Amino acid sequence: MLVEALPSTRAGNYIAGQLIKSCISPAFNYGEVQAAESRNDFMHKMGIVLKELKECRTALKIIRKKQLIKPVKKTDPIYKESERVDRHHSKKYRNC
Repeated sequence: MLVEALPSTRAGNYIAGQLIKSCISPAFNYGEVQAAESRNDFMHKMGIVLKELKECRTALKIIRKKQLIKPVKKTDPIYKESERVDRHHSKKYRNC
């Protein structure tokens, strides 16, 4: 797990906590999206998913920029996947 590779420093621990919350939260919130009761409800819940995905990507960008995990290349797969998932859900949101 990526968070286990972060250094045991204040910054590393803080970002690890943010990653755990913001990168797992979209999966649980997407379950709520699937149970939306109206178009407005869907849009609201999908907006929450997108905000969490963006927060996750921001944390990953910080990890990469500050080189908290070395080599930075180790973060490539999860960063690319976060971009893919964000694009996918953003497209879904725009098409509603």
